Formats: sequence, C-alpha cells, structure tokens
Amino acid sequence: MSTPEHHHPLILPDRSAAVPTSTEARAKHRIAMLEEQLETMKQERGTKQRKTTYYVAQGRAIRRTVALYTSLEDLIAENDRRYEELQESSTAEQDRLQRGYIALAQALPWVHGKLAELDVDDCEDMRKKLKKGADAARGDDTSTLKDLVAAWVNQDFHPSPLIRSDDKQSRGFAHNVCGKLLCPAEWDWGNDLIKAAIRDRTSDFIVSENSWPLFLYEGYAVNGNDLEQGLFKSKVLVQAFKAVFTSPSSAKEADGDGDGADILENNRRARRQLNQAKVKTCVASIINIRKVSPRSIAYIVCQVRFALSSVSSWRSVDGDFDYEGFWNNVVDFFEDCPGPAAQRRVTKLLEWWTRKIFGKNHRADLTPEVVSQMSVTALAEQRRALEDAAFDSD
Repeated sequence: MSTPEHHHPLILPDRSAAVPTSTEARAKHRIAMLEEQLETMKQERGTKQRKTTYYVAQGRAIRRTVALYTSLEDLIAENDRRYEELQESSTAEQDRLQRGYIALAQALPWVHGKLAELDVDDCEDMRKKLKKGADAARGDDTSTLKDLVAAWVNQDFHPSPLIRSDDKQSRGFAHNVCGKLLCPAEWDWGNDLIKAAIRDRTSDFIVSENSWPLFLYEGYAVNGNDLEQGLFKSKVLVQAFKAVFTSPSSAKEADGDGDGADILENNRRARRQLNQAKVKTCVASIINIRKVSPRSIAYIVCQVRFALSSVSSWRSVDGDFDYEGFWNNVVDFFEDCPGPAAQRRVTKLLEWWTRKIFGKNHRADLTPEVVSQMSVTALAEQRRALEDAAFDSD
C-alpha cells in the first residue's frame, strides 16, 4: 500500500507580509501576466484597425452620393436642430442640409445609431475616418477622370493638338474644345468676340456657377428657348458616371439606351466564376446603389467640370467659378422643384439616368407595397380568407 505524498504545511506570514514563493514561480507569474497583457493589446489593436478600415471604406460613399463639400458635422447639426426646435419654416440651405442628412442615413444606415451610441471622442474618431475615406475616394476619381475625359474628348472631337492626359495647363478656355464645353449655355463660343472676352475674363462675360455649361447638354447643343431640354443628358456625363460607379470599361457603352444586361449582376457573376482573373467589385455594388440619385449626378458634374478645366489641383473656387455653389445648383435643380410638373420631369430624367447606367433591371423598385399588389401575395390572402371562412362555417 502506497503512502500518500507528504506536504509541508504552508507557513502563513503576518498580515503585512507576503506568502513565500520561489524565484522561478514568481518569474512564471510575471511571464503569464505579460502574455495576457500582450494578447489584450493585440485584440484591442486588431479591433481598432478593423474599425478604422471599415469606417474609411464606408466613408468612400459620402462625397459621391451625399455631399461633395458639406461636412458631416453640418449635416448632423442640422438634423439635431430640427429635432430640438421643431420649427416649421427653414431656409433653402437648411433644407438642402437636411436632405443631405437623409441621404447620409440612406447611404450608411448604421451611422444614425452610432452617433447616438458612441461617446464624444469615439464619435469624433469615426467622423475623421469617414472623412478620410470620403476625401480619398474623391481624389481617386479626380485622378481617374483627368485621364479619361481627355481621351473621350480626343476621340469625339479630334482636336488639334490633342489633349494630353498628363497636362492640365493646356485645357480650360485656352483649349478650343474644352473652352466650348465649359462655355455657359447663354453664350456662343463660336463667336470670336465672345470667345476672346471669356478668355480675357471681361466683366461682361463672367464665367460662374450661375450658368449651365455646354458639356451638360445632350449633343453639346442648347435650345435658348428651353434651357431644360437635354440638360444633364450629355455623353461625357454618362461616360464619367459609368467610369466612377460601374467601371471604366463600361463607359464605352455610353451611346446605348440602357437596354443591355444588368451591369451589377454581370459584375457579381464575373467575380464568382472559377478560373478567372480577379474581378474588381464595382463602386455601385460596394456602396449598394441601384438607382442614380441627384447628388451622385451633381458629384459627376463637378468632377467633369474640373477635368475639363486648366486647374491642376482640386479646389472649391476656380477664378469666378464656385464649385460648391455649382454643386448646390445641380442638387437644387433635382431636389427643390418649383411644382409637380417640374417634379415629373425630374423623375423622368432620373429614370433615364438609371436605365442608362444600370439597364432594365427594376428589382430595386419591388418595394413591399408593390409586391403586396402582385398575384402571389393576392393568392396567399385569398387562401387565408378561404380558411377563415371554412373555420367559421364549422
């Protein structure tokens, strides 16, 4: 019969002293504690990095679909003001800000809840990262369109000399084709006196955000008696929108009527196919848009205007031209209609845009209200009614 292992009794110290431990044991304890601290730091760093990556990636939608110049702080402040003051009247600028906040909530549905959930410091950190992503996306698009717009103008107008993709100084009103496209709709670029006055920046021909430039018009031609005819339907706008939101290669199909296959579905299938080169997810899929919005058109309008200009770096003011005011004017054309007739024309124009960019697919229009009127839902309701009647008769 084996004898139990003998244990020496633990020597308890006074209240102020420590229980004796060996040097080896103390070293092991320290190592374990340090390893635990290191693991906690790694987890916290990983969580912080994931949040940073997510916020920056999500922020890339903001300039493109929400607000090109307005800060997130201003959008949030206007929504808070309305909730707190509950005023019935507001200015046009305040209404535009509020519509911007609604666009933000639609583009990034999780933001509204996060603003209420996070503390002040975390909210500020989130806004900074969203802005970082927003500005990075704007910069990427500016760089892309600088090259592409030059190529499209060369292809369609065959100017002499051709526009160089790496040169902005030779664009703008100094270039005959760029000048024509930038020329306000109310003036005739073909008139040499007007052309010279615009280039000399005389007081009689001030180029500002208060004019619609020719590049916005279908066929680059304007009807002075109906300035809305063909507005925002130009080829270069469609090309630029496709290049940014779907893919640069899809911009080749700008002349079509939007009757092709669903470009988003084609992109999704291409990424799923095996034995294929990696296909980049298009921006429209990443930020989950299937319809063209007024603010996304305004974004592209400003980007194309900048690409045609001679200004080398992004700015909000170019001479007498204020880009922020221009963006506001485009947004207000769509969002601040003078009445129902104008609203119907705007709705039709947006439908034209959505078809041009995304094709005939209308799944985004299958709202619960629309589905409730269809035969599957109607039959389900009829069957339930028959069951209720049978139960009552029993």
